[in-house]
Amino acid sequence: VCFSYNGNGVPALNDINLKVSPGEVLALVGMSGGGKTSLVNLVPRLYDVTRGRVLIAGKNVKDLSIKSLRDHISIVTQEPILFNESVRDNIRYGKMDATDFEIKTAAKAAYAYDFIKGFPNGFDTLVGELGSRLSGGEKQRICIARALIKDAPVLILDEATSALDSAAEKIVHKALGNLMKGRTTFVIAHRLSTIDYASRIVVLKNGSIAEQGTHGELMAAKGEYFKLQTMQKARPAEEKLLK
Repeated sequence: VCFSYNGNGVPALNDINLKVSPGEVLALVGMSGGGKTSLVNLVPRLYDVTRGRVLIAGKNVKDLSIKSLRDHISIVTQEPILFNESVRDNIRYGKMDATDFEIKTAAKAAYAYDFIKGFPNGFDTLVGELGSRLSGGEKQRICIARALIKDAPVLILDEATSALDSAAEKIVHKALGNLMKGRTTFVIAHRLSTIDYASRIVVLKNGSIAEQGTHGELMAAKGEYFKLQTMQKARPAEEKLLK
């Protein structure tokens, strides 16, 4: 696969050849601008490839209707997308005919049930414009509940915890663990400490695959992934010295 945003300019992705097995958790890492988000955006056809093919279960995504394709994909992004409606309706967007029992079950699996029950109106509480009445961790867990109730076989997590503090991140991390079970998952990770559940890690650099393998294999190779890990571990130490 090759891809450029204006069709014939500088490629955002170059000669990507990647096979992801059903149920595999694939982590995409690399510096900003490396092509991570561009790559996952090709799966639900937010953009189409400039050259090459994207296949799901052997079928070219261009041969599928947009609705059929996206019905099989759930996306949880860094910025949760919520509507100024009730908690119940925001979760139900994942499956419009969901029963109250299904909504509560999804909320429990997303570690959202307890804080929702603490609201004065419970599941009927209005969340505010873009979820303004909720904390970052609460918003993200409602989006995870929505993805759980949709029950799509393909999941895309685009830096889903990078905007959270460490306490909220731990809870959301557990909820994401429930969400990923049995699904083919693409994880874009900013903090490399959050990808310990990945079965394979792909390092993207300048729109190409620089290396791929398990955490242990890539650390032993002492290539791009090793450099990224070393840089991230050095930052907290530098911040402590500055304080």
